Amino acid sequence: MNQTTNTILMIRPANFRMNEQTAVNNYYQKVIKNMLPDTIQLKAQDEFDALVEELRFFGINVIVVNDTEEPDTPDAVFPNNWISFHENGNIALYPMFAENRRLERREEILNAVEDKGFIIHNIVDYSEAENEEVFLEGTGSMVLDREYRKAYCALSPRADEDLFIEFCEDFEYTPVLFKAYQTVNSKQELIYHTNVMMCIAETFAVICLDCIDDKKERKNVINHLKQDGKEIIAISREQVNNFAGNMLQVTGKNNEKFLVMSTSAYDILNEKQIGEIEKHCKIFHSPLNTIEACGGGSARCMMAEVFLPKK
Repeated sequence: MNQTTNTILMIRPANFRMNEQTAVNNYYQKVIKNMLPDTIQLKAQDEFDALVEELRFFGINVIVVNDTEEPDTPDAVFPNNWISFHENGNIALYPMFAENRRLERREEILNAVEDKGFIIHNIVDYSEAENEEVFLEGTGSMVLDREYRKAYCALSPRADEDLFIEFCEDFEYTPVLFKAYQTVNSKQELIYHTNVMMCIAETFAVICLDCIDDKKERKNVINHLKQDGKEIIAISREQVNNFAGNMLQVTGKNNEKFLVMSTSAYDILNEKQIGEIEKHCKIFHSPLNTIEACGGGSARCMMAEVFLPKK
């Protein structure tokens, strides 16, 4: 099993704005004052297009699907939350916390992936859990080590423990569970998605260990990463607030590996951390200020990795 892929799916936004339905527990979202909705939408599209162009420049195969004006899906730019693609030809569809995010699951997106020569054998659909108010938001809620078959999950209102265990049984992953916190108005609140504080690459992991308050849980996560030979690159809570945990390693031309992140994530890293990452792979970053501020997500959330077999 490979940890990285050369192909990713990205959704070009059509109605991008701050999603009021997700803001209740995504504390990274902000209202951009003095900016018209049309300007926000155009800026988000420009940021999206620039990232796609850069990915393609480095030899990464990007499948772009345009979002539609109707239905209203302000967070469509973050497809990794509702779908994941696996090497055995299976895909998973996930239950989403916000009602308007459930509308992102569109059949034509699956068709677009198949049109590029990928094979979907089987759809494992967990979305019915929404009827029970149970959620697991894909590779936002879980960070997968595909090579060592481990799934890391910070429990939150968007990551249900029982459903996570069910996913791990269905897709043959060992579950690694913990709780991760951020400080909001001087209160400890659960971080809504694991992938804002943790990234797993082939030979290293970028993680904010300070977010894991429980010492046993923290030790367990460290042990699993070390067991699998990952170099642990620790980041701070402040760096998490600037999306330094929200990164994804991808494979470019000539099998070269890249760690993709936003410019704000790159700018908050110190020289030592950059040096530690660059021992393993090259870094590239792109400015995503509007998408990060309104959407509360960054580069990793915008990329759904395609690991499906080809025809």
